[in-house]
Amino acid sequence: MSYGNWKPYVPVAKRRAKAAKQVIHANKTGQSLSPVVIEGRTIARTFWGKAWCDNLEAYSDFENRLPRGRTYVRNGSVIDLKIEPGKVKAKVAGSDLYTIEIGIAAVPDAQWKALAKECTGSIASLVELLQGKLSKAVMERICQPKTGLFPAPKDIQLNCSCPDWATMCKHVAAVLYGVGARLDKQPDLLFTLRQVDASDLVTQAANLPVETTKAPPKSKVLDDDALADVFGIEMADAVSPPLPKKKTATRQTKPPVQTVKAPVTPAKRTANKTANKTTNKAKATAAPPPGKADTPDSPKPPAKRKAAKPAMAKKTSPPGVPDTPAKRKRKSESV
Repeated sequence: MSYGNWKPYVPVAKRRAKAAKQVIHANKTGQSLSPVVIEGRTIARTFWGKAWCDNLEAYSDFENRLPRGRTYVRNGSVIDLKIEPGKVKAKVAGSDLYTIEIGIAAVPDAQWKALAKECTGSIASLVELLQGKLSKAVMERICQPKTGLFPAPKDIQLNCSCPDWATMCKHVAAVLYGVGARLDKQPDLLFTLRQVDASDLVTQAANLPVETTKAPPKSKVLDDDALADVFGIEMADAVSPPLPKKKTATRQTKPPVQTVKAPVTPAKRTANKTANKTTNKAKATAAPPPGKADTPDSPKPPAKRKAAKPAMAKKTSPPGVPDTPAKRKRKSESV
């Protein structure tokens, strides 16, 4: 039974089962769907997700349709949600499968530069920024209505294929809450959606000009004569430092040329040994020239042995002459 152009109400359990079947069918046909899955009743848990949802609920233009959108996103009706630069595309399973497209305007250049300048020096790193580890002042500045990073109602264009005449139907509201849930896991998508570079909030301090101290005007500087008159002292003439001596160029000598010896092969080594033996043998047999001292290379003749002296024979009496007493007496007298 239908009520005009409206289809009959579908219970949450049936709607959730129908959405799951549509996801399975899309995956089988090669379509890449990215459903929004909410665990429990809390839609967003991190800084970026909560800030997005709080920004939506701060405008009275959306307050009448947002409660139905929270119900749809919690029961898994948003079966596909993709965030692109300046655009959100989604599919929501209701009484039928509806297609939603939301346009988000880019942050104006002047607004973004002012935001980056005010955050200078307050954000240590890009990781710290994406994790939401910010000071209270930076958080309030980023979330400031109309001049912060989050869009105002005038920056949002809504479009849904459902027959609801309202600008923001429950399907669109479910998608907007789905964006907050998606920022819990991928906070960098917010900067993609608003078409700005998140690193500008971190590197802005490096681009600021360095302030230099100005030199005092010449009219306020006293010269040496004035100082001498005021303090009654004589100013010594400034002595210029001695000029550095020029280094004389030293003549560079060429390094000695190193000769590379040819490798000695086993055959060549054997031939050298044979030639050396033949030369030494010839020198040993050749007689040295007369009057020339022996050289270390020529062999020395063997030393001559001295002839041994003959032993002195003892004087003995000639045989046949007897040794008489008279003879012995004569020998003793002669001595």
